[in-house]
Amino acid sequence: MDLHTLTAHELAEKIKSRDVSARAVTDAFLARIEAVDGDVKAFVTVTADRARETADAVDRRLAAGEEVGPLAGVPVALKDNLCTEGVETTCGSKILRGFVPPYNATVVDKLLGAGAVSLGKANMDEFAMGSSTENSALFTTRNPWDLSRVPGGSSGGSAAAVAAGEAPLALGSDTGGSIRQPAAFCGLVGVKPTYGRVSRYGLVAFASSLDQIGPFARNTRDAALLLSVIAGHDPCDSTSVPRPVPDYRAGLNGDVRGLRLGVPSQYFAEGIAPNVQAAVLQAVELLESLGAKVETVSLPYTEYVLPAYYILAPAEASSNLARYDGVRYGHRTTGARDHIGLFEKTRDEGFGAEVKQRIMIGTYALSHGYYDAFYLKAQQARTLIQRDFAACWQSGIDALVTPTAPSVAFGVGEKADDPLAMKLSDICTLSANMAGIPALSQCCGFSEDGLPIGLQLMGPAFSEETLLRIAHAYELATDWHTRRAPL
Repeated sequence: MDLHTLTAHELAEKIKSRDVSARAVTDAFLARIEAVDGDVKAFVTVTADRARETADAVDRRLAAGEEVGPLAGVPVALKDNLCTEGVETTCGSKILRGFVPPYNATVVDKLLGAGAVSLGKANMDEFAMGSSTENSALFTTRNPWDLSRVPGGSSGGSAAAVAAGEAPLALGSDTGGSIRQPAAFCGLVGVKPTYGRVSRYGLVAFASSLDQIGPFARNTRDAALLLSVIAGHDPCDSTSVPRPVPDYRAGLNGDVRGLRLGVPSQYFAEGIAPNVQAAVLQAVELLESLGAKVETVSLPYTEYVLPAYYILAPAEASSNLARYDGVRYGHRTTGARDHIGLFEKTRDEGFGAEVKQRIMIGTYALSHGYYDAFYLKAQQARTLIQRDFAACWQSGIDALVTPTAPSVAFGVGEKADDPLAMKLSDICTLSANMAGIPALSQCCGFSEDGLPIGLQLMGPAFSEETLLRIAHAYELATDWHTRRAPL
């Protein structure tokens, strides 16, 4: 039995019943990392000794007849912008090389409390700014379905680790599509929860009003399992919502009869690849055949999502990244004559080109004389975008169905010199972050080249249970999620 091919819930059941030890599972995934990560390059840091210690502790508790958590012995990969006590956290940037946090992010503590085994830290675009992991200052992660292509970004390492069988579960962060777009490119389920559903404490900030942590998994049942563990109120995060967490797995009943699904016309316009559009519309037809009611809807302010996002997100990044100055932690330049020179030279050496560009855009948008013309206008556009979605929910729509990305995974280097084309990779995902609503991506087919195609579901705030229910019903009627990357 190849343990690395099993799903998270299968592993959890086998470990709890003691059909297999947590140590054996951990060793199997560490062996898989050793075998394939030289090609995939999903991991920045592999914490093998820690993983084995955690697994051994799970086995001891099971042998003693103690109760264990729902993820006891299940390996997980962590995006490298989640603080991990005693383990280097780089955010894919030179400026944080050598930074070892003295505490865990809340989601990391919740995983450990549930018995999960952390395998290490996954690669990402620097400070989560990018759509391909090519902006990582460390190396570029490869797509397990085709090593000449990108896995998406910014959570490309997390997605590639799960798709390559190096971990059954992973955590990523999503500021404008950084979970869902890699999930689409790698044929996975990826969930961006409602803003405030999952604590951001210990997540290194990119854009604080947009960032959310969420799961990667091979199927909806695994995604529901992981989301149930990490969701919930956290007093350490002032934006965390004190709302009960449902048992997301209990809602996976395979029934979509009577649900009203909206298909926004703006998401099927020019720029969406024909094979992507065809696969998504076929998925819509299948959901309709299962009893869902489908209707075309309009989100007229969609055209303002991209320009508004690329003012607001850089503006918040400009503020958040001002803390990296060479004084407190991370990279510190040598040879600076004064404190201004220390700041300037440290940042010049530590930040990559994409991060510098976004900091400059954000600083400009916030500067005196331009704040009202840019930042304020973008916030007003954001309100109109939110009202678009609110009107859908008020009309009785339960969820919206769209493509996750306008194309399948593109080649490494293909868009590196075209920043607009790169940013358009997230055109379908940005709006959920702007509106603060939950969204999910799952595989709905493959291209002629054998590359996964992503289907996106979006719903009202705190409707993750409904989105997972719809996605699960689709999985029961198809087998796309059972296919594995040909490594």
